[in-house]
Amino acid sequence: MNFQEYQELSRKTAVYPDAGDTLLYPVLGLVSESGEVAAKLKKHMRDDGVETPSQLSEGQKQELAKELGDVLWYVSQLATELGFELDAIAQMNIEKINSRMDRGALSGSGDNR
Repeated sequence: MNFQEYQELSRKTAVYPDAGDTLLYPVLGLVSESGEVAAKLKKHMRDDGVETPSQLSEGQKQELAKELGDVLWYVSQLATELGFELDAIAQMNIEKINSRMDRGALSGSGDNR
């Protein structure tokens, strides 16, 4: 599956208030699901001493992958609401990161470095 297919298929399940003309719902969902990824990892760190990916069990990895899928769903809906295709966003991002690498600006801060 590619990003375009995912975006089209996931959009069929986008049942939320004002779908097609809202930013708030998908942004709140994205933040919420991202927080769930962090919360699961925090619990694995606290309860199991996990500090690296190699220390995660397959079950723990699967839990995190499911949460990442939820993050992807909200990213997809937000992209759709903004009128972007995920493929275009991925391309823009890799071009930005490659430009930073070429200029020796991967580290540091600021959006336009």
